Amino acid sequence: MAIEPAAIFIIDMAAIFSIYAIINLSLNLEFGYGGIPNFGKVLAVGAGAFVIASLPGRIIAQIAGIEGDYIRENLTVVAQVNAWLLDNPVPGFAIFAVGVAIAALVGGALGVATSYPALRLRGDYLAITLLAFGESIRIIGNNFPPLVGGTLGVQVPDPLSFVPDELRFPTASLVLIIMVVMVYIYCEKTIRSPLGRSLRAMRDNEMAAESLGKDVGRVRMKTIMVASAIAAIAGALYAVYVGSTIAIAYDRASWTFWPFLMILIGGLANNKGVLVGTLLFVALRKTIIFFKDSFEGFVPFDVVWLDLLLLGGILLAVLLFRPQGVIVEKPTHTLGRPPTAKGIKRVFNLLFR
Repeated sequence: MAIEPAAIFIIDMAAIFSIYAIINLSLNLEFGYGGIPNFGKVLAVGAGAFVIASLPGRIIAQIAGIEGDYIRENLTVVAQVNAWLLDNPVPGFAIFAVGVAIAALVGGALGVATSYPALRLRGDYLAITLLAFGESIRIIGNNFPPLVGGTLGVQVPDPLSFVPDELRFPTASLVLIIMVVMVYIYCEKTIRSPLGRSLRAMRDNEMAAESLGKDVGRVRMKTIMVASAIAAIAGALYAVYVGSTIAIAYDRASWTFWPFLMILIGGLANNKGVLVGTLLFVALRKTIIFFKDSFEGFVPFDVVWLDLLLLGGILLAVLLFRPQGVIVEKPTHTLGRPPTAKGIKRVFNLLFR
C-alpha cells in the first residue's frame, strides 16, 4: 500500500519537528531560563548520533556472530544485523534503548566537560568557547574513521525492521512524538522546581542570586549537563530515524543556529512558545524543500539557496518586529507540596464540619 505524498510530507515533518523540539526544549532550559549561550549545541547532538551509530550495531554483530569489519564492510554487516533484528525484535529494541541511554550519559559527560569554562567566562567569551567545543565533534568524526566511518559515514541498523515498510516511518514519527511529550513534561516540572527558580535568578541577576546563597556555578554545571543529555537523546533518535550517520551532517547551522532561531521565534523561557516556534520553522522549511520546484519561477536565483536564506531572513524579521517571540514569557507557578495527612484532615474539617 503506497502512502500519498501529502501523508509523507506530514509524517516526515512530524518526525523532524519532534527531533528539533527535543533539542530546542533543552536549549531553552539553558539559554531561555538560565541565560547560558550554548553555541556548542551541536556537540551533544552529534555525540548522541555517533554513539547510536557505532555501538548497538557492533553489539548485535557480536551477539549474532556476524563477521566483517563494521566500518569497511558496513553495508554488508548492517544488512545482516537488520535480518537479526527482524527475527529478534524485543532484544534488538532493548539494545537500542540501552544505546540511547548510553548516548544520554555521553552527552551529559560532555556537558560537564564544557561547563567548566562556563564557571569562569561570561557573555560573548563563553559563547565563543562553547562554539569551539561544538566544532570539535565534526572534526573528530571526519578524521577518526573507526568511530562513524569518517567522511563516508555509516548505515545505522533499524530497530523497527519488524514493522512493515509502509508503516515504518509513521511508527517512527509516533515514537518521536511520545518522546517529545516526555521531554516537555520533564522540562515543565524542572522549571517549576527550586532549580527552575534558581535558573531565572541566575539569568536575571547573578550577584543577587549568589547573595541569597545560590551556588551559581553548580546550577550552571547541572543545567548544561542535563540539557546536553537531552540533546544527545535527540541526536541518537535522529540517526535512527534517517538510518545513517555522517560527521559532516552535524554542522553549526543545522544543530546550533537553527535551534536558537526557533526558540527566538517562539519566545524565550516559554516551553509552549518553543514548540510553536519549532513547528512554524520546520513547517516553512519542509515546505520549501518539498515544493522547491514550484518556487523556481518566483525567485530570481537558484532555489537551492532559498533554504539557506531562510535562516537570515527570519532572524532579521524576528529581531525587528517581534523580539519577544510569538508567546511572551509569563510568570511560572511553582509546584505545590504533596498533601500531608494533617493538611488533608484540615481541608476535610473545613468542608464537612
